[in-house]
Amino acid sequence: MAIPSAVDAPESLVVPFEQVGLADIAQVGGKNASLGELIQRLGPQGVKVPGGFATTAAAYRLFLQRSGLAERLETVLGGLDTGDLGALQAAGLAARRLILEAPLPVELTAAIRAGYGRLAASGERSGNSLEPPTVAVRSSATAEDLPDASFAGQQETYLNIQGEEALLEACHHCLASLFTDRAISYRQLHGYRHDEVALSIGIQRMVRSDLASSGVLFTLDTETGFRDAVLLTAAYGLGENVVQGAVNPDEWLIFKPTLLTGHRPILSRRLGSKAIRMVYGACSALEEATTCNVPVPEEERRRFALSDDEALTLATWACRIEAHYSSQRGTPTPMDIEWGKDGLTGELFILQARPETVESRRSGAVLRRWHLEPHHAECLSHGRAIGASVSSGRAKVLANPSQIDRFETGDLLVTARTDPDWEPILKRASGVITDQGGRTCHAAIIAREMGLTAIVGTGDGTTAITDGETITASCCEGDEGQIYRGALDFRVEETVLGDLPPTRTQILMNVGNPEEALKLAAIPCDGVGLARLEFIIANHIRVHPMALLAPEQVEDPGERQAIAELTRGYEHPADYYVDLLCQGMARIAAAFHPRPVILRFSDFKSNEYANLLGGRWFEPVEENPMLGWRGASRYGSPGFKEAFALECQALRSVREAMGLDQVIPMVPFCRTPEEADRVLAEMARHGLERGRAGLQVYVMCELPSNVIAIDAFAQRFDGFSIGSNDLTQLTLGLDRDSALVADLFDERHPAVTELIRLAIRGAKRNGRKIGICGQAPSDYPEFARFLIEEGIDSISLNPDVLLATRLSVAAIEGELGGTAATGAPGGSPNAGR
Repeated sequence: MAIPSAVDAPESLVVPFEQVGLADIAQVGGKNASLGELIQRLGPQGVKVPGGFATTAAAYRLFLQRSGLAERLETVLGGLDTGDLGALQAAGLAARRLILEAPLPVELTAAIRAGYGRLAASGERSGNSLEPPTVAVRSSATAEDLPDASFAGQQETYLNIQGEEALLEACHHCLASLFTDRAISYRQLHGYRHDEVALSIGIQRMVRSDLASSGVLFTLDTETGFRDAVLLTAAYGLGENVVQGAVNPDEWLIFKPTLLTGHRPILSRRLGSKAIRMVYGACSALEEATTCNVPVPEEERRRFALSDDEALTLATWACRIEAHYSSQRGTPTPMDIEWGKDGLTGELFILQARPETVESRRSGAVLRRWHLEPHHAECLSHGRAIGASVSSGRAKVLANPSQIDRFETGDLLVTARTDPDWEPILKRASGVITDQGGRTCHAAIIAREMGLTAIVGTGDGTTAITDGETITASCCEGDEGQIYRGALDFRVEETVLGDLPPTRTQILMNVGNPEEALKLAAIPCDGVGLARLEFIIANHIRVHPMALLAPEQVEDPGERQAIAELTRGYEHPADYYVDLLCQGMARIAAAFHPRPVILRFSDFKSNEYANLLGGRWFEPVEENPMLGWRGASRYGSPGFKEAFALECQALRSVREAMGLDQVIPMVPFCRTPEEADRVLAEMARHGLERGRAGLQVYVMCELPSNVIAIDAFAQRFDGFSIGSNDLTQLTLGLDRDSALVADLFDERHPAVTELIRLAIRGAKRNGRKIGICGQAPSDYPEFARFLIEEGIDSISLNPDVLLATRLSVAAIEGELGGTAATGAPGGSPNAGR
């Protein structure tokens, strides 16, 4: 094992963080070089990083040279088959023992003592200058945080180390951790020779996050690779619990483009259980323990570990860090960042920053979508979905990695949580399910890296799933992953996203579920032609808005209790409605930003509203709800206008507070121009005045009256969207839900197409945009040709048929002599970007 010459001068063996940067990875490893870079370059921009110092690669090589360990390590590790777990464990133990039995060079111990003394002299955060500073001792390998491999978690970290002797012991163990079983296996997997990698030790002043909170930041969405978001996780206490997946943390998703223009774009906020907190001190019979976990009181668990202001500050710092690293590398560089909050001072700090190495390297050339229909399959458990894949196989419920002999290739691992010691098992797995952890825990990161289906933070996976039974883990149904009993059928759809032909007609997407928006935004389209509020209200909010405004009118005690549980943590119950509605709207708008997003106000019928919690106390019983109290007729009526005000409040927040002003509201089922005037007046009363701050308002064209009076409607609205389903049933006088007349429903009927023709021509006559949202153009090529011949501006489709329809539209336009579009619905110059 050839060792480069070491520099014997003690001053070359340690170096302050302030004196190193990204150019010094070969000297101090990726982690320590990054800390120095942050202090030097980002400190002037307000990013706070705790100080410290690092031992150098020269120190490590001096250690090997003085101890004569190079050849002995080569003997232990040469020809090792890391697939043989027994051989790997024996080799790792032998290598670590060799390191720990060899004394540290006196020059190195002197240099570490001197560096620690300088840190003590700079002032202890506790304010007691007589007390030696507490530090974190972290490994930083010279092959760490590289573009092709993260090496994250392969070596050890020691927290709350105080005093010179404890520090030297921790440093010695840090050197030995270069040869943990997982580090040996990981290097061999990625093609690194053991003698190519040196180890630097980072000694960093501890932030008292044991008294506050800590967590992880990613400058992209880790599930979809969406680049315009910061994902922030937070839990109480020291950050190791979040990194290791020992807790289910709080989570924020923050939109970068408008954050950087001074807005507050929190797209989603999720409360985690945060059941335990890692703190300093000996909390067990092991008096030498430097950290331990204690339970978090229920009251604290129900609060977020950070304020929104603090989350936005951290996200802003993350954007600055990403911008700097991207500039240094000459390529966009998403980042993986650890942070902590000091409980004594209330200050926030960045503790580590490294390039993200999984989602940022995925190719966008192929879009993969998994499809599964669970039908009536039994759901055994659920948790946070990692990625969007599906896996079926035999479940193996394991307590620890030593049970690898029970695990066969293709099995799904079910365990409490994972750490790097589980990686030999994960190499064999088709999926992993954990009781604990969030989207930034070890299991989640490794699953993305290895391409595994993963569901984390189930809470009960190890008890709800029987060892040896066949299960299906599904991550393709939104943010929540489901574990079903049995092997369910699923399919994978792959679409090559090559150069798509331009179209004159704008191709827009229909979006209902906000949780799918970031994934769907990868499908090339010109924006969103129909975003429905009904999915958000029915699946996320689940409560009738009037039941939140007047909960005393809900007479059922069980429903009142259920509403109280859902709205706990909000000052007023109606704030819950606005908050979740705002998050759902914003997530869709951000996914497609800066392309236009046409967002339709709620259009539940009275029977559908009655099915929500508390709804039956506020809804009439109608013989034909389809033709009753729905859409625009509700918005100004005494029984609903307060609820409509909540929708306006949420939309105004999305446009103004979050800066997502490309959102265009659309009014559904507006029967007359006079009704339109009432709706527009009600919107203006709540700060949504048409024409102010660029606000456009569209209307659905779905009743014959909309077509007959289109000139009058065009004076009140900026655009139209043809709802072909309602227009067809109202033109032909049938109920589309009735099987008795289902055979008569046909959007291609001459009476329907004539109304559509008149609508398109009327909109054009008035200089208004007009599109259609429905499946007919994808189902019937002749219908698409008719729309294009008439000059429709846009066609909005469900995601599964969008690309095929786009190709079909391009072909039709080619035959008709069409040219590429230059505008977009609402006149947005950014459409199609």
